[in-house]
Amino acid sequence: MISSDLKRAAATAGELAALTGLDVTHDAALRETYAGAWQGLTHNEIIAQFGEQYAAWKRGEPVRRGGGELETEVADRAAPVVLEHADKLADDGTLVVVSHGGTIRTTIGRLLGLESYHWEGLGGLSNCCWSVLGEGARGWRLLEHNAGTLPEPVLGDDD
Repeated sequence: MISSDLKRAAATAGELAALTGLDVTHDAALRETYAGAWQGLTHNEIIAQFGEQYAAWKRGEPVRRGGGELETEVADRAAPVVLEHADKLADDGTLVVVSHGGTIRTTIGRLLGLESYHWEGLGGLSNCCWSVLGEGARGWRLLEHNAGTLPEPVLGDDD
């Protein structure tokens, strides 16, 4: 099991480890997208202070939200970590990755080979829900997404 080293993801990974007996490797590359000046602001505060930047992001333009990371940069740091650990699995092994909604979405998009513009189409991931990927004949396949609960609106989906 690999996990972001940030508090909530690490705590979730710890609970899973206690139930499964799996060891957890923490990796900063699995942290959530750094959103610069947007960090800690509410949705309404972001729109009020960074309206044009927010609108450009929602149009699918590559935007350093609040001066932070591009979504492609998040995938650049997170996807290789997932692939590295997946490559070490036995043929029937399962890798559990505990991370954050934005990082999970960008990593899934990268692993599926989707253009970054289409990553938003995956939809958000609710807290404590999961996605399942498997390797197919032509690469990774998305088998389940946002499983574990009924879908709930996630900030950034359609707001």
